[in-house]
Amino acid sequence: MARALRYLGPLLALLMAASAQAQNLNVQNAWVRATVQGQKATGAFMQITAAAASTLVGVSTPVAGVAEIHEMTMDGDVMRMRPLTKGLELPAGKAVELKPGSYHLMLMDLKLPLQKDTAIPITLTLQDSKGVRTTQDVRVPVLSAAPSGQAEHQHKH
Repeated sequence: MARALRYLGPLLALLMAASAQAQNLNVQNAWVRATVQGQKATGAFMQITAAAASTLVGVSTPVAGVAEIHEMTMDGDVMRMRPLTKGLELPAGKAVELKPGSYHLMLMDLKLPLQKDTAIPITLTLQDSKGVRTTQDVRVPVLSAAPSGQAEHQHKH
């Protein structure tokens, strides 16, 4: 029994540290754009602040077959969207904005329409500087437009 406890102690400490790190992620102003029947993709947006420097390396949700971290940029008059295959850096204590027209979560191969005034679960996967991965689950409201006080993307034509 004592031998089992000797091994269990470090394991419990590791699990508690991973749990504490996941709780050191602050997600605010999260929302997902509502869809219409037949629409197969939408975006999720939020403000993420990590207590310790880390990288958002993955995202998943049961409502989509594919979920990715994306960046949208304008190249002249052409909108370019690409997945961030190495993830999105989250500097310690600094809010990173995921918003229309910039960084965002892309939910594709939707399994059902996302109706306004509902909420969906999203799991964020983070990796710290030592390579340790943790997850944090968030419930994200489905809205037809950005919450009041948040600007939609605007670009010049």
